[in-house]
Amino acid sequence: MKIGFDNQKYLSMQSEHIRERINQFDNKLYLEFGGKLFDDFHASRVLPGFAPDSKLQMLMQLADQAEIVIVISAGDIEKNKIRGDLGITYDTEVLRLIEVFTEKGLYVGSVAITQYVGQNSADQFRKRLEKLGIRVYILYSIEGYPNNIPLIVSDEGYGKNDYIETTRPLVVITAPGPGSGKMATCLSQLYHEQKRGVRAGYAKFETFPIWNIPLKHPVNLAYEAATADLNDVNMIDPFHLEAYGKTTVNYNRDVEIYPVVEAMFEKIFGECPYKSPTDMGVNMAGNCIIDDSACKEASCQEIIRRYYEAKAGVLDGVRKEEEVYKIELLMKQLHISTTDRAVVTPALNRAEETGSPAAAIELPDGRIVCGKTSDLLGASAALLLNALKELAGIDHKLHVISPASIEPIQTLKTAYLGSKNPRLHTDEVLIALSSSAASSKEAQKALSQLPKLKGCQVHTSVMLSKVDVGIFKRLGVQLTSEPKYEHKSMLH
Repeated sequence: MKIGFDNQKYLSMQSEHIRERINQFDNKLYLEFGGKLFDDFHASRVLPGFAPDSKLQMLMQLADQAEIVIVISAGDIEKNKIRGDLGITYDTEVLRLIEVFTEKGLYVGSVAITQYVGQNSADQFRKRLEKLGIRVYILYSIEGYPNNIPLIVSDEGYGKNDYIETTRPLVVITAPGPGSGKMATCLSQLYHEQKRGVRAGYAKFETFPIWNIPLKHPVNLAYEAATADLNDVNMIDPFHLEAYGKTTVNYNRDVEIYPVVEAMFEKIFGECPYKSPTDMGVNMAGNCIIDDSACKEASCQEIIRRYYEAKAGVLDGVRKEEEVYKIELLMKQLHISTTDRAVVTPALNRAEETGSPAAAIELPDGRIVCGKTSDLLGASAALLLNALKELAGIDHKLHVISPASIEPIQTLKTAYLGSKNPRLHTDEVLIALSSSAASSKEAQKALSQLPKLKGCQVHTSVMLSKVDVGIFKRLGVQLTSEPKYEHKSMLH
């Protein structure tokens, strides 16, 4: 597991660059924060060494200057929109974000409800927030947005919106998900600040695509794979090329909206401070790559992982075939296939040998360990035990969990809880192992290896239960599965 990214350099360089951008304006900068402020596991996978909470840590270095405004669309509240990776609604995610930011010592100034047209659910959410002592502002839906600029940049457009009162130089605009209205909130505030005689600034912080590495660099192509459902496409920024004669990378939505944003700036300030979408960005990640080959390899692995994820989603009926086709095209551009994932072939070979589901894991030093289905254990549970034994240097013939302790769990599952499958899942085998560790030094030694599984690669010959997927995720294991069910059932 090679490190390809200097996280400490990133924290220092990024915070300093944002301070410089604040000083370009009247000590007031509205910073649109794209992507995840924390738990950014995509970035940590494609840029090995990038900490999942790097952006949050960077903000904490600016804590004395920054306040956060969380933006949520009234339409998303109305339709109970779900954040897919967490399985919670956007309004619940707003409350979670407030808690996390506050616990970290960051100041959350307010919540802005955007695209408001009188939705009752938005009114209820506003009352709920206000009872919790949180200030709430309303931004209205504007007819003809974003193209009707004379109306938008007027007292009947942005002027109708509440002015969000802020007290610090850096105002971070973030949201529970895309399409929440972050940019519109920033521009509305610029309009109101100008009315008050303040020449505030706007900047955008998006980690991907990285503007100062090649267009077809695997890190940037991995971003396209990650946003296959949105059909985002990386492209050369034509405005930056024309203005400076330099090639930089952006993506289609920012390039398409730039002429509109430029016109809005001109309407508000009389001129636009930026000559291109790239100019608006403040991302320094590209300057902190220290091993390009490590990042390229990690990104190729991420694209393969996204391919398996999309294939499984199609089988479950939650993803579209077009997403698979797009990722397949990216794989062809990079001349990679599923067999370039080291754990795929061993897992499939073991499944073919045994005639049952199997799994394989790549340990930190490159060793491959397999797990097969048995009467006592499912393939994933067997894989975990085998990997922990290998890491601990324990003979594979030695039982770290006695069969006698497994049988009562099987009886509980089948006789009392109505399960048809007596084999232990990953959570059950870990509980059994931890129980055995109280009286067995070997079990204790195996259990102590669990942290070493973080970042390891796993592939299974069939799709797993939610329980097994959840355990691998909590262990920090990067999982892929063949897009097929273990059993044929109409209930999948």
